[in-house]
Amino acid sequence: MNHHTLKQRHRTLREGYPANLNLRVHRALSWLKRAEMAAAEGDDDGRFIFLWIAFNAAYASEIDERCRLSEQATFMGFLERLCALDTGKRIDNLVWQEFAGGIRVLLDTPFVFQSFWDFQAGKLGEDEWLARFAKGKKIAQQALAGGRTPALLGVVFNRLYTLRNQLIHGGATWNSKINRKQLRDCGQLLSKLVPVILDLMLDYPEVDWGPACYPVLDAA
Repeated sequence: MNHHTLKQRHRTLREGYPANLNLRVHRALSWLKRAEMAAAEGDDDGRFIFLWIAFNAAYASEIDERCRLSEQATFMGFLERLCALDTGKRIDNLVWQEFAGGIRVLLDTPFVFQSFWDFQAGKLGEDEWLARFAKGKKIAQQALAGGRTPALLGVVFNRLYTLRNQLIHGGATWNSKINRKQLRDCGQLLSKLVPVILDLMLDYPEVDWGPACYPVLDAA
């Protein structure tokens, strides 16, 4: 499943679909297309960034400031909803079959764990960051043993979010040699997961996906 197939599907379905859903999917597909171009160019950094923007376009909503959730809590709620709707177990199949080995490697990598960097900056002691690292791996191992996809995705996306921050906030060099493996592994996971997410959203137009951020306004 790629941009082309999803774009064709959206064109056949969008008539009568809620405007907010159409806007989310349209925006996400534009960034998915750019991510595929980056992959063809061998740009691992660009592919990951564009895939994250596509994911962001799919889930993000305007939230009342008085009850604003953290970004991670927001996208975790979105993923939990998708897993509940995913009767065909497409997300499960990706997590448990195609990417189980890669996820285990990711969970053993401290460079995509925020507490490791907090320790490097002197914000945490060594014992504390190691304890948090072990706790995250334990949660993931329990999720793996119990087949609990949302719980496992929670730990995985915590790591992806750290990688996202490194890139978006200028904490990494473009095309650096020191972070290639995690970028390629994380980019590969998102390249398969984002299309499934968009396909599931198209399956459920009756679900209230919430208002899209920065709606399109008339020029007048």
